[in-house]
Amino acid sequence: QVQLVESGGGLVQAGDSLRLSCEASGRTFSSYAMGWFRQAPGKEREFAAAISPSGALTYYAGSVKGRFTISRDNAKNLVYLQMNSLKPEDTAVYYCAANYWVVVRTASQYNYWGQGTQVTVSS
Repeated sequence: QVQLVESGGGLVQAGDSLRLSCEASGRTFSSYAMGWFRQAPGKEREFAAAISPSGALTYYAGSVKGRFTISRDNAKNLVYLQMNSLKPEDTAVYYCAANYWVVVRTASQYNYWGQGTQVTVSS
């Protein structure tokens, strides 16, 4: 069982930066691939970024590549999403998710989810 708690969301202006954090419970965090997803009002949840259990591999959606960076600290059971050059279209609830060992980009394949943190980018 893995419990996830996101933090770091807020209201920012276009062009600003924000760093989201996700803290995981459990002693086997380093065995889980982690993903960040987002869901805007009226839209489906979409993939943003993912990272392998060791942190060696990272994957990004085209809409965030070059602006967002996913990273993790296995010693602290934390995964981060650094978001730079934010745009109004990045406004969404951001969720972190965990999947045992395998890095995937599909939400339905993740077993554990946090409660989400709101990011609002004003123009």
